[in-house]
Amino acid sequence: MTAAPASRDVVVTGLGATTPLGGDAPSTWAAALAGESGARTLDNDWAEKYEIPVTFAATIKVTPDQVLSRPETKRMDPSTQYAMVAAREAWQDAGAPEVDGERLGAVVSSGIGGIWTTLDGWDTLKERGARRMLPMTVPMLMPNSPAAYVSLEFGAKAGAHALVSACASGAEAIGYGVDMIRAGRADVVVCGGTEATIHPMPIAAFAASRTLSLRNDDPQGASRPYDIDRDGFVIGEGAAIVVLESAEHAAARGARVYAKIAGVGLSADAYHITSPDPEGTGQVSAMRRSLEDAGVTSRDVVHVNAHATSTKVGDLTETASIRTLMGGEADHVRLSATKSMTGHLLGGAGALETIFTIKAVHDRLAPPTINVENPDPELQVPLVRSTPEKLPDGDIVALNNSFGFGGHNVALTVTSA
Repeated sequence: MTAAPASRDVVVTGLGATTPLGGDAPSTWAAALAGESGARTLDNDWAEKYEIPVTFAATIKVTPDQVLSRPETKRMDPSTQYAMVAAREAWQDAGAPEVDGERLGAVVSSGIGGIWTTLDGWDTLKERGARRMLPMTVPMLMPNSPAAYVSLEFGAKAGAHALVSACASGAEAIGYGVDMIRAGRADVVVCGGTEATIHPMPIAAFAASRTLSLRNDDPQGASRPYDIDRDGFVIGEGAAIVVLESAEHAAARGARVYAKIAGVGLSADAYHITSPDPEGTGQVSAMRRSLEDAGVTSRDVVHVNAHATSTKVGDLTETASIRTLMGGEADHVRLSATKSMTGHLLGGAGALETIFTIKAVHDRLAPPTINVENPDPELQVPLVRSTPEKLPDGDIVALNNSFGFGGHNVALTVTSA
């Protein structure tokens, strides 16, 4: 393995999350290693009231009102609330680094933004009139609100950014954070993704597109990537945030380092608004660019956290792309599909799965993929099933893939510190 030049090294010093598996990063990771599912039957009348065919989702395990103050929750959309919970945890986990605000950045993305605020505001306007609209409606619904609040929280003046690339948004935010540090714009960047879309309209819309699982009688077994009987994804919610630092900055303050984000690869399919290119050309390109950016090759890769949403076409397109890129070396890769446990956090998914990849490299454990009772015979990469698998000692390399509607492809290369 050939390391990237020291001047480009970007390390991870803090992790934070609030997810369907846990209210923080450690509990979320522990639940993932244990093979737990965050999917639950919804405790509401949405399905009956609106004739929605899906009655379950991967809802947040710890509600933000248990962490944030009441004034904070009143002025933030749930998507921002989740981001703030995760960001504060990540910042403390990094040791609350002392850094000049001009050298501190924030990049927090969402695939959909403040949809609860948007739809509640429309209901208020229709039912009660313009005079009853909340003055904070626009700051709450705007998709850059999580990035703005994180910037305000820590005094990040190097830039506050909110990239939107559907289900690749969280991973692309981390990639942008890497670029900020490499370009010399910042020494520390707080970055990741968030989503809060467990609302009847998005659920109905995804159901109409026939992308959601209909296993209403078995929510915890519904997300089953690579199983021959998979029938769609489970919509989830939550946020995941990492603190990135230049290696020099982290070393100077004696910070604990989890891993390096050594490579970033981006591409676009330019094929279809929702379906991936069946040839996987863009996915292969993103992974190849990420490995080249990291100064490693496919034979160095020991683990891949797959995008793997549990859809018929998407899952196999990705594994075929991995096989195309790696050839015979793919036989030595341990593939994990963690959406089987978390559901699909949309704009938060790529960030959460980056944390899983970081922890896999740091702890030398590839998390399991649950619910795979009948593996698809077309699966082309060895899958970690049921229980975690140990990763090798020494310098190791892992990939995290995130793909989004619109043909967005992001691959991040994570290496041991």
